[in-house]
Amino acid sequence: MKTGSIDLPLHDGQAPRWLFNRMKKLAREITLAIIIEYGTDEVLRRLSDPIWFQSFGCVLGFDWHSSGLTTTVTGALKEGLKDEEKHIGIFFAGGKGRRGIETPKDIETAGDNGYINTEIGNSLVRSSRLVAKVDANALQDGYNIYHHFMVFDKKGKWIIVQQGMKVEKRYARRYHWISEGLKSFTSNPHKGIISEKTEHPLNLVDGEIEKTRQDMVSISKEDTNSVVKEFKGIVLPSHHPLYPGDFKTEYLRKILRKTREINPNDFEDLLLVQGVGEKTLRALALLSNIIFKSELSFRDPALFSFAHGGKDGYPFPVDKETYDRSIEILKSAVNRAKLGDVEKINALKRLKQYTSS
Repeated sequence: MKTGSIDLPLHDGQAPRWLFNRMKKLAREITLAIIIEYGTDEVLRRLSDPIWFQSFGCVLGFDWHSSGLTTTVTGALKEGLKDEEKHIGIFFAGGKGRRGIETPKDIETAGDNGYINTEIGNSLVRSSRLVAKVDANALQDGYNIYHHFMVFDKKGKWIIVQQGMKVEKRYARRYHWISEGLKSFTSNPHKGIISEKTEHPLNLVDGEIEKTRQDMVSISKEDTNSVVKEFKGIVLPSHHPLYPGDFKTEYLRKILRKTREINPNDFEDLLLVQGVGEKTLRALALLSNIIFKSELSFRDPALFSFAHGGKDGYPFPVDKETYDRSIEILKSAVNRAKLGDVEKINALKRLKQYTSS
């Protein structure tokens, strides 16, 4: 199973009400059918796979290459299953814009209703914050996060789907996370990321620069004045210029005083310090590079594909096993769903398009 990100063009407009109402019903029945057939863990795994998620959106009838697919599909899931959450044991939090910011409140509501205990609730909130921090600040690919959607169960297992926007290129990038098998939030956390490889980000979660992250934490604990003095005049390679004028020195001092006071144990703790954002992390990364000769990574963890490959081998040959399993799960789900004849036939017709040619 692959998790990660996918690049999508920005389209104006939204799903018409007649379509969205049907999407809610179909999303509900497909999800319930998967739970009956495979269990709730499989729902989380499938939603964490950007290719399955994309196919799911197509089966629901949304534009295959539109950024709106992300917000519409997650909205359809949340609306379609809002009365089933307590019965199926999976819960939905967050969404687009302000709804994403209110993810902790949604988690708290699940706790107040007795669906999860306080320990699990606190852990989910921390995971949500860390995922947001990583994609917004630690993986600096130029996309501004505007959508944060979390699905979790009573045991604290979760997936998160985020989306960022780059307005000038009219593209959005979608990020998928899953707690299953996640060893670190800050070292290659996006397993098997799939997307168009077009960026040159400052990648502070590259698994090969653990020492750099440790050095950044060490610098954050140093005397503020000496850190700011060292920073002056440092410039990244030409594709990532960064000058002292890009920073308000007093603001940098303020943040570094806070990090020194908090005394973070590791890079996760550093990310969660309020006020530590993209520029502060870049400054610490530069200082780490200059002082300790720590390596910097500009490797984009995203690879390309909107589907399971292509019949002509581009961007890679079709992975038949993954392809067939996706079809099997979707087809089984739709067949088992309690749908009206029209919805079922139309869904199967759309699904059949993946097997033609």
